[in-house]
Amino acid sequence: MTTPPAKRSVLRNPAFLRLWLATTASSVATWALPFILGLAVLERTLTASALGIVLAARMAGFLVAVPVGGVLADRYSRRGIVFWSGVLSIVSTPLIAYGGLPLMACAAVVLGAGQGACRPAFQALTADVVDASQRQQANAAMTFAVRVSTLIAPGVTALLASVVTTSGLLLGTCVLWLIVALCPPRGARHVGRERDKLHREFLDGLREARRHPWFLAGLAALTMTAALGQSSIAIALPLVSRDRYGTEAVLAAGMTAYSIGALLGALVVARWRPRNQGWVALAGLSLFGFAPLSMLFPVHPAVIVAAFVAVGIGIELFNVPWFTATQREVAPGKLARVSSLDFLVSYGLAPVGLAAIAPSIDAFGLTAVLVVCAAMCFLAPAAAALVPSSRHLSVTTPRSA
Repeated sequence: MTTPPAKRSVLRNPAFLRLWLATTASSVATWALPFILGLAVLERTLTASALGIVLAARMAGFLVAVPVGGVLADRYSRRGIVFWSGVLSIVSTPLIAYGGLPLMACAAVVLGAGQGACRPAFQALTADVVDASQRQQANAAMTFAVRVSTLIAPGVTALLASVVTTSGLLLGTCVLWLIVALCPPRGARHVGRERDKLHREFLDGLREARRHPWFLAGLAALTMTAALGQSSIAIALPLVSRDRYGTEAVLAAGMTAYSIGALLGALVVARWRPRNQGWVALAGLSLFGFAPLSMLFPVHPAVIVAAFVAVGIGIELFNVPWFTATQREVAPGKLARVSSLDFLVSYGLAPVGLAAIAPSIDAFGLTAVLVVCAAMCFLAPAAAALVPSSRHLSVTTPRSA
């Protein structure tokens, strides 16, 4: 009996490598804006209130552009959508770097639109250029690159800030957006359908999403986790680090541990194909509950660090199979719109959690809020797992990813 040939690594696919480079550049550039503007606040060249206005304006542009970008990416060339998203970001970034506050806010809306419009197009392009058997490895490679970049980027950026102004650093992100605009490969053209008004085409994507109960259940669990779990980290961890341990080191260690855990999770899920992949993914998502749980009691800081490593592993055990299943199960001509629904809901409700956590802590106390956040992070994925199709992230018989 002859031995079957080994599968070719997705990293030897030139089209994927171009997409991988563009996706990584987009993620790093998106991360860079709040960090660099935060440095400007530290240098007192930007006020904290101005920072809040600019970031809120960017989020508004992002949320408006995500569904529009999803429709356009299913209607036109997906590479073209990414190109114009990169152009919008390149044009708007200098205005944020050197404009007054009103101009900065307007430019931030445009920048957010560029960042949002390319997200669903990237998801659809992955399905276009990568064979189905290699998509989980491809998605893991993308998230691994992003996690490595965001792990080392703060230190590199802070070092550069000693010799370059924050405005210069912002202009430097234009290079990343140039990569986004020029690098993506040509995807498949999905033609043969009549074009309709934008909102009707988006609703058509929503109807496609409703055909996949596992998608709606998983999206609800992800949204709850993002709104409460991530918000508890953003608000409660700095408070716990300052008030309980009297040092910022716990905050830094916790966030670093989260990134390291995500790297480990990406490495594991690149190769691991559990039989009940959906249940494993939702179990990974539920690990987010250990973040608020670890902050409930006066434990040794190592316990918090270990909990955040587990959270990082868990989020990638969910993310990579989730993206892979969406690319596999959703009709190709509607994939960008369904992906845009994912980003719109999970990203859109996250600020609601951030806005609610701080006043809730003032009203009910840190302990009560952490208990609720931990409970919901455990219960939401468990509830999603009760949907029959969630077991394999498929409404049909299990298929290899």
